[in-house]
Amino acid sequence: MFNNLSDRITASLKGLRGHGRLTEADVDKTIREIRRALLDADVAVSVVREFTGRVRERALGEEVSKALNPAQQVVKIVHAELVEVLGGATGELHWSKNPPTVIMLAGLQGAGKTTLAGKLARWMREEGHTPLLVAADLQRPNAVNQLQIVGERAGVPVFAPEPGNGVGDPVLVAMNGVSTAQFQQHDVVIVDTAGRLGVDEEMMQQARDIRDAVGPHEILFVVDAMIGQDAARVAEAFRDGVGFTGVVLSKLDGDARGGAALSITGVTQRPILFASTGEQLGDFERFHPDRMANRILDMGDVLTLIEQAEKTFDEKEAQKAAQKLASGEDFTLDDFLAQMQQLKKMGSLKKMLGMLPNMGQYREAIENFDESELGRVEAIIRSMTPAERNDPKIINGSRRARIAKGSGTTVQAVNQLLDRFKQAQQMMKQMGRGMAGGPGGMPGMPGGPGMGFGKKSRGRQQAPSGGKKKAKSKNPAKAARELAEAQKKAKESQSSAFGAGAGAGGMGDLSDLDLSQLPPEMRKMLGK
Repeated sequence: MFNNLSDRITASLKGLRGHGRLTEADVDKTIREIRRALLDADVAVSVVREFTGRVRERALGEEVSKALNPAQQVVKIVHAELVEVLGGATGELHWSKNPPTVIMLAGLQGAGKTTLAGKLARWMREEGHTPLLVAADLQRPNAVNQLQIVGERAGVPVFAPEPGNGVGDPVLVAMNGVSTAQFQQHDVVIVDTAGRLGVDEEMMQQARDIRDAVGPHEILFVVDAMIGQDAARVAEAFRDGVGFTGVVLSKLDGDARGGAALSITGVTQRPILFASTGEQLGDFERFHPDRMANRILDMGDVLTLIEQAEKTFDEKEAQKAAQKLASGEDFTLDDFLAQMQQLKKMGSLKKMLGMLPNMGQYREAIENFDESELGRVEAIIRSMTPAERNDPKIINGSRRARIAKGSGTTVQAVNQLLDRFKQAQQMMKQMGRGMAGGPGGMPGMPGGPGMGFGKKSRGRQQAPSGGKKKAKSKNPAKAARELAEAQKKAKESQSSAFGAGAGAGGMGDLSDLDLSQLPPEMRKMLGK
């Protein structure tokens, strides 16, 4: 959603690079470009005026004039003010001391409340809670049925005593839902309420009646992130008419300009707690203002990427793979397939690539990337016999033709996969010889050796940083100490290099990315 805004803001800030000293004219020019970008993104005028005023005041102050690198200091200021506009600290839910915690959803019809109720319930369940969904939207046709279907997919029970479609009392349903949750020992109740196409008194009164009847601990205002400046107006109406404690942004994956996210907190003084980032029930995440600011400034969102990996990757399998590499065993196509399946569990590869720093320059290529390529690779590997997966060297011409036919692909595709796997296998051997931890990622994918993060020396691939260095001493104890020190220095070098690229003080630098080592499909995707 923030692609256009991100491109324009980062472009304006790049214009400051190379300036040893920033003049007032330089700052004013950058502020003007940022102001235009924010207004074009449908951010509320009052928010834009306040944001640019604070940035200009700080950029012309001692904070920048005494800095060793004024341009980077301005980037840091813009980042800090973006975090403030988006809410500052990450918002937290208020939990009841005596369960259940009652959460009421409110918003206009079409904002995605019912689907979001299922996403929130699924997220709660994964966090160890026992939520109950309550179908109190008895007005919209088939709203009750939709919530029942969403609840079944989320693995969460739904309290729906009335058929809806204009039949039943929503206040009574909400009250009975909370009582049922207490009796069945659910610790969270999520009440889905009715909306309207526009703000009207009848909707507000019904929401107030439900609020007064069940006494919710949280009232979450669900807003469509694609409605632009109208989001601030509607949010103000709900704040004054019903009151709410937090905001949930739906449809954050849309292609609109995204002014809602940057406007709503500044206008209502209520934090954004969650964001819906896709159509699937798992496309739901906590909203972190600092991470969203990083995305807007093309600094990536590595923390969210790590959290997704922690949720989906099997720790036992990772340890097993690490032990196998450390023991010197060959990396097989079965291992390749297992890691690829774990990667697919994390979700869209496009989203994951978008969370890496400085990927804005490849945005168009990433959007055009065909994610079904992973499915074709899986089909090719599954069309092989166990012996072929274990030892690809036995795959001759006739076997390749059989595999291509069985997977519905071409012999050329099979050849490309085998060539790519051979390179990955060699790199995994190098990692295994100097490995101090886990495998670090999937070959040919972000974070893995196949992505070629590292420099190339005269056409020869170097071992990843942290690889084993030859000890000079013949004394085993001394050699071991030298090896440990070398590995420690390599890790520190990697850490500092990443911090310099992704930190708020700089825009990041991937000049060391060796694109020639990327898989053919990825090079084609990036136009290289």
